[in-house]
Amino acid sequence: MTDDLFRADAYLRTCEARIVRIDDAGIVLDRTVFYPLGGGQAGDSGVLALADGRELVIADTRKAKDPEGQPTNEFVHVPAPEQADLLAALKPGDTVTARLDWERRHRLMRFHTASHLLCHLVPVPVNGCSITPEYARIDFHMTDPLDKDVLTAGLARLVEAAHPLTVGAITDEELDANPGLVKSMSVQPPRGLGTVRTVRIGDEAGAQIDFQPCGGTHVANTSEIGGWWSPRSRRRAPTAGAWCSVGHRWPAPPPETFRNILELRPSRMLRLTA
Repeated sequence: MTDDLFRADAYLRTCEARIVRIDDAGIVLDRTVFYPLGGGQAGDSGVLALADGRELVIADTRKAKDPEGQPTNEFVHVPAPEQADLLAALKPGDTVTARLDWERRHRLMRFHTASHLLCHLVPVPVNGCSITPEYARIDFHMTDPLDKDVLTAGLARLVEAAHPLTVGAITDEELDANPGLVKSMSVQPPRGLGTVRTVRIGDEAGAQIDFQPCGGTHVANTSEIGGWWSPRSRRRAPTAGAWCSVGHRWPAPPPETFRNILELRPSRMLRLTA
């Protein structure tokens, strides 16, 4: 089992770790700050620094799989290609320093938190989502059109309000008693440990914006998300989706990602379709 340090502190950028296993899939560590692909959020990238100062580039992080193909509690750090010499120098038991690509991770944290704000503004079940470094997509289970001006204003208001975000947990029994906490129709919270990790935006005793089970990484305050911009929207049935991009002069997603869009600003956009 990999000790997932990011669960308790998403702002950890580095950690010392011991190599548990190396196989064709990648490198398994005893502990890590790297988030593995899951729950719609992309896996982290970065480097593993060796004792001699050399750095192995990690292109992705995934959950290991058992012989039946089911995910386990071990995380595989997937090396970028053409690093055979560095890989050959590693063996189980070696100590490395795991170091995140922090700029990329922070974008993921901002996007993921923003997607929770959209769940507050559009209180319907979610068909699916994709959180990437370039954009966030949420597919809402609805046929009514989304008002992009209302959502853009709502996002700006929630970001400016600087709502705090806290991570907690509820028991499996508490979740069973409150099934409405689960917003996603396609992804269920992981079970089996007796408790389920939760994310709360807003003050529990005051203005609670969102509260739901979530294993992803988030910013500590909505003000950290940054500014929002919106282009023209387009209707589409039977579900509605919201695409969001925040920040300052980030590269636009590839054109095919936005094939249904009518107008797109190349680096700052909020896309709404219905």
